[in-house]
This record gives sequence, C-alpha cells and structure tokens, in this order.
Amino acid sequence: MSEMRDILKAALPQADERALDRFELYQRLLLEWNEKMNLTAITDPVEVARKHFADSLAALPYLQPGTKVIDVGTGAGFPGVPLLILRPELQLTLADSLQKRLTFLETLLRELGLRAQLVHGRAEDLGQNRLYREQFDAALSRAVAGLPVLLELTTPFVKVGGAAIAYKGDAAEELEKAKSAAFLLHVQLRQVELASDLGKRCLIFADKKAPTPKAYPRKAGTPNKKPL
Repeated sequence: MSEMRDILKAALPQADERALDRFELYQRLLLEWNEKMNLTAITDPVEVARKHFADSLAALPYLQPGTKVIDVGTGAGFPGVPLLILRPELQLTLADSLQKRLTFLETLLRELGLRAQLVHGRAEDLGQNRLYREQFDAALSRAVAGLPVLLELTTPFVKVGGAAIAYKGDAAEELEKAKSAAFLLHVQLRQVELASDLGKRCLIFADKKAPTPKAYPRKAGTPNKKPL
C-alpha cells in the first residue's frame, strides 16, 4: 500500500477501498491541474487529505442517499465531490462562476466514474433562475464568504424545510452579524460543533422556514458590498 493511501486511510476512516481509489485519483488530478490553474493553495498530500477531503466530509451524516444538493462556489469540488465519493446516490449540482474550474471538474468526474450536474454562473444570478431557485434539499458552501453574505447566496436555492449548510471555523462573531440576514431570508440558524484537529470547526445550518423573498439574492456583487 502506498504512503499516500495510508495517509488517506487514516484521514478518511469511513472510506472503503473503492472510495480510497477515487480519493487517490482525485488528489493526483488536483495536483496535476493545479500546475496549470489556481485550484488550491494546499499542495502537500497530507494536508490535501486532511484539510480538503476529510474536512469536506463533515456534512455527510446530514445528507441521506438521494438528497438533492447544490455546492455553491465549489471551486475544485469541495465539499461536493468528496461527499459524492462516499455517497454516490446524492443528486449533486456543482456551481461555480469560473468555467475553467468546471472544465477540471468535468474531467475529474469522468475519471472518477461519478455523475453530477455542472452549472456555470454566479450565485446571485443562479439563485434568481427558476431552474435552481428553491429546488434543493441542501445548499453547501465552504470557504466562500462571511455568513451574512453566504446566507443570501445559498438560501434561495433551498426548498422550504431544507437547509443551507456553511462550513466554518469559530463562527460566534459571524452568527451575531448574521441575525438580520437570517430574519430577512426566513431562516433559523443553528450551529453544530465538529471534532477536529484543525482547530475550531463547525457547521452552520440555516433551516428554511418560508420562501425566500423575491428581492433576494440581489444583483451580482451587491451581497458582498452591502451584506444584509
């Protein structure tokens, strides 16, 4: 067994041999493509396994087989693709504003033998598109923006009764700042602490209680410039 496989096995104890094969291939393709385009600042194989793959799997217990999920601002596929590797039955959509990242993801999914929908566009525009608005059980985001901004970018994709799920570190200050956004967007916030050796980590759930007002998300760029 390769040293890399040992590292992956230690970081991903829930992965079977087939999943480990896929993570090993994912890591190789990620680092190869990263030489041509900026996909990740983390290039050490141990750190990729821990800080990208293992961290992405934090939401796994909350996503049942068949759940319809959108990964907003997926970048190099985090957290969506690691979750899909362990739960191939997910109905996954990967959305990103840069076409070249989606080109990488198209190649990655083909090589992994997995299926997901790839969507090119900004979250502000996609969230107003009837093809995606309030069509998902869950909207995931990782390392995209501050929580008030994230709520406006992700909750419009979620059906009433579903949740936007944000991967965060120490989120106490962000939760306080997001109270106004949560009220305006008709979501209720809750925090789930994660056991992690990467420092303080948590998932923030924005449980959707009513449809998102038509005004949100606002036009591209506005949520970042003027958070709710």
